[in-house]
Amino acid sequence: MNCNKPFRLSAITIAMMTLLSQAQAQVASNPDTNAATTATAAPGKADEVQQVVVTGNARNGGQRKIDASYSITTANEEQLKQAAPSSTADLLKIVPGIYAESSGGNAGANIGVRGFPIDGDAPFVTIQMNGSPLFPPPTLSFLEGSSLFRIDDTIERVEVLRGGPSPIFSNGQPGATMNFLLKKGRDVAEGSLRATVGTGNLRRIDGYYSGKIADGWYGSIGGFYRVAQGVRDGQYPADQGGQITTSVTRKLDQGELTFYARTVNDKNTFYTGVPLISASSAGGKPTAFPGFDPLTGSLYSNELRNVALEVGPGQVLNKDLANGRGLQANLFGVDFSQSINGWNISNKLNHFSGDAPTLAIFTGNSPVSMSSYINSAISSANGQANVVAAAGGKQAVSGTATYLNGGAAVAGDQQVMSAGIWSVEKKLSSFTDELRISKEIVKDHTFTAGLYYADYSSKDMWYLGNSVLMTATANARPINVQLNNGVIVSGNGHDGASFYTLNENFSAQNTAFYLADEWKINDRIRVDAGVRTENRRLNGVISNPKSVDLDNNPLTLYNNSASVLSGSNTPVDRSDNEVSYTLGGNYKVSENFSLFARLNSGFALPQFDTIRDNGVNAPVTKVKQYEIGLKSVSEYFSAYLTFFHNTFTGLPFQQFLADGRNVNAIGGSSGSGLEFEVAARPVKNFQISLSGAYQKSKYENYGTNTGNEVKRQPKLQFRLSPSYRIPFDNGDIKLYGTYTHVDARFADAENQQSLPKYYTLDAGILVGLGDNLEFRLVGTNLTNQLGLTEGNSRVIGSGSSVVFARPIFGRAIEASVLYRF
Repeated sequence: MNCNKPFRLSAITIAMMTLLSQAQAQVASNPDTNAATTATAAPGKADEVQQVVVTGNARNGGQRKIDASYSITTANEEQLKQAAPSSTADLLKIVPGIYAESSGGNAGANIGVRGFPIDGDAPFVTIQMNGSPLFPPPTLSFLEGSSLFRIDDTIERVEVLRGGPSPIFSNGQPGATMNFLLKKGRDVAEGSLRATVGTGNLRRIDGYYSGKIADGWYGSIGGFYRVAQGVRDGQYPADQGGQITTSVTRKLDQGELTFYARTVNDKNTFYTGVPLISASSAGGKPTAFPGFDPLTGSLYSNELRNVALEVGPGQVLNKDLANGRGLQANLFGVDFSQSINGWNISNKLNHFSGDAPTLAIFTGNSPVSMSSYINSAISSANGQANVVAAAGGKQAVSGTATYLNGGAAVAGDQQVMSAGIWSVEKKLSSFTDELRISKEIVKDHTFTAGLYYADYSSKDMWYLGNSVLMTATANARPINVQLNNGVIVSGNGHDGASFYTLNENFSAQNTAFYLADEWKINDRIRVDAGVRTENRRLNGVISNPKSVDLDNNPLTLYNNSASVLSGSNTPVDRSDNEVSYTLGGNYKVSENFSLFARLNSGFALPQFDTIRDNGVNAPVTKVKQYEIGLKSVSEYFSAYLTFFHNTFTGLPFQQFLADGRNVNAIGGSSGSGLEFEVAARPVKNFQISLSGAYQKSKYENYGTNTGNEVKRQPKLQFRLSPSYRIPFDNGDIKLYGTYTHVDARFADAENQQSLPKYYTLDAGILVGLGDNLEFRLVGTNLTNQLGLTEGNSRVIGSGSSVVFARPIFGRAIEASVLYRF
């Protein structure tokens, strides 16, 4: 990287100077003085009354959630476990206004925020650890932020901020910021071991330990390891790997310094669409394709697992699909805060590096019978003069199909399909640093100045396509096809080579400066404003592909038109300067009831892939948001309501089609809606909560799609969650469940591929015995509902009677035992 040295050293220099100056200082007898982690409810009040949040505000100690003039959802360790997320993205189901498609597995989610229009991935969601972004761009092609994070027992809580002042702080994310806060060591040592088993032969171990190292010094270590065949059985482990996280904290006089590190080595299968029979009427649900269970079926198989990809003349790339869409990465961070004579200083930095590859099956066109496939191949081959000439002038009149493994003949009525083995190698590196200084310079005005710097890069090697002819069945089998004139349509299972080969190296440096002012007008009214100016310098090199016949043999159709590197490259150099701002206010009606309003204007700079696809002059996406909300908390009831409206301009759109074409467009949108989080506690030990959002968003200035609904996001989604605690001598039992409703959506901007509404039912039981033992049993999608989260994103329009879509996972059960010590 090319980090600016002053930025690189800012946190370490300030922290170490303060640490040395206080080496002999008296450390407070209670180490847990951070307001964000020790606030407790007053007697007779709900626990959340005094809950403090640190995300989205400039205060070192944070502020009460109910006093924050923006929308933020929080979840503690128990709430994280109760949600039973299948991945980091799946946890976002507890956040109103966010719709996460986590049906692809542990990585590669699509996440929409408040009707923000997206093509896929998660361009408006930033993942943070301890307030620092893991990787500054929230999305690149074949990468979204949640894929870089794994949840385990080292997490104390998560805070998810939507809109609000987020365009000002950190990396200036205008959408949602998901901030995971690590546990820290305390005076009293604590530890836990948790063993989990579940559907798909899941086996997982989690561990955590923390405590006091020396006077003023505290440490923690934890992590997990798991292996799982997967709810969708691909005949080999879908998920295998784990991570370790450590931290060391030094308590200072009026401050704190924490060093933390994480290493991850995880492999995850990535699932795309499966074949379905389309609904016979509008709004109806597709049904299962014959012989393929959409809830548990997977195209992956041992016969497909090890693939040989021809990537150039005489060049073969051997790949193992078990490596999937995984992560091998290391993260190191420093979190420092200090108060000195009324000046509050904080600095957060981290360094992330690693590999985030994608090796997966990507589906395309609809299945056909083996006979129809051969007939189409005959027609295509006979229509190519060079192929007929290479066959001695003989045209094909028939063909044979055999299984690659064993050589048995494939029946003519067997349904078959071509699906690509896409290989993407992605090496990532980033360094971020954010320095904040705040002080009440003028009475009742607390001014904050901040400096943010990021240096990040991505080095990619893509081979897209590499289609394999396979049976349209669970655990598909590859097929070879040869015509009677010597033409080989499918060789070694492949009926196509790479249609898009790319080698690109990008790097960028962002420097931002912001000012914020919080004005306490009186005990009831508080307003805040902020402005941010940001500069980004981006440069890169993009390869120029060419099409060749890999073996110079026209008779081998499967590699006659392969995309390979040409040896020439296109340099890219671009500089951006943008300004964002926010203005908000909070009116405290009573101690635990407040109203707020806010407007902000933010932006999303075109990232590496957007510039590659739309040119160096790709527009900046501009986002304006308006919010009005209320927050009320009492012993028996709590409510968080936010009305929002947003507008977009300069929105890029990208779509890879099954034939290799890449469709790009620029447009905009607008949307309005209501987010709600309410809970009632009518009697002791019982709570019922309702959270969700209603929104309507439409495309604007989007060509023929103007006025259409923004794709992939439901108008209405909600979660109804009751829970009941039954105390008994030396323990208690907690029963809980969740009913989730997701409205109908469209899979495409054309509003032709309808995704029907669906619901799921989850339930769990938690049994605590004394202070040490805890047993948990949880089930998700207990009624085996067929819910679709994605249509065939590589086909524009409604398609045929047989379609591809990606269903949610079928019923899954997990059981765990936790021992605390």
